[in-house]
Amino acid sequence: MDQLILSAKNLGKDFIKGSERLSVVRNVSIDLHAGDCLAIMGSSGAGKSTLLHMLGTLDRPTTGELFFGPRQENLWKMSDESLSDFRNRNLGFIFQFHYLLPEFTSVENVMMPALISGMDKGTAAKKAKALLDFVGLSHRIEHRPGELSGGEQQRVAIARSVMLKPRLLLADEMTGNLDSENSHRVIDLLLDLNRDLGIAILLVTHDHEVAGRMKRVLTMKDGKIISS
Repeated sequence: MDQLILSAKNLGKDFIKGSERLSVVRNVSIDLHAGDCLAIMGSSGAGKSTLLHMLGTLDRPTTGELFFGPRQENLWKMSDESLSDFRNRNLGFIFQFHYLLPEFTSVENVMMPALISGMDKGTAAKKAKALLDFVGLSHRIEHRPGELSGGEQQRVAIARSVMLKPRLLLADEMTGNLDSENSHRVIDLLLDLNRDLGIAILLVTHDHEVAGRMKRVLTMKDGKIISS
């Protein structure tokens, strides 16, 4: 865990409503290294999802800087088009809702990031099937999302998120809609990805049990990191 992957310096995010300024994230600095497995905890409204969206370059901050990789490239100096390409190549995302495309099968959903990146269909299908086998769904490759359970849908979403082997996987309340058995199963999968593929994990959660399985835990309150 010595190679620095992501470094956030003094991130802040404000929203303007009328004449009022609401500070949702305040002066947050975080370093993530290769092999890291970090949970950010906090109650609803603490700012953790907003912070994750900034760390994942889905939203630009009001203040602060974000650097990536050993060369510490300043991500906020990129154009929106370059940033989109950067996300596709380096980051994976899992959300509370799986956002699978209902008209496509499991294997087709997992293939999507690779097809968007220009990978040929045959290679993408082979990699997608291997990932579905990794998450225990080799028997569900031709099933559409509506034919899968909630836990199975989330496992397909996990496979899709690592299709291009990202350096960092970001998860936002990914177990929020799952029962305890399926929650354990998807966290097991994350830890397998961290151990077997070397993918760094950053998740936000309000679940103490989920956070307790990570290597590091930070707690947010009122937009600030208050403990580690």
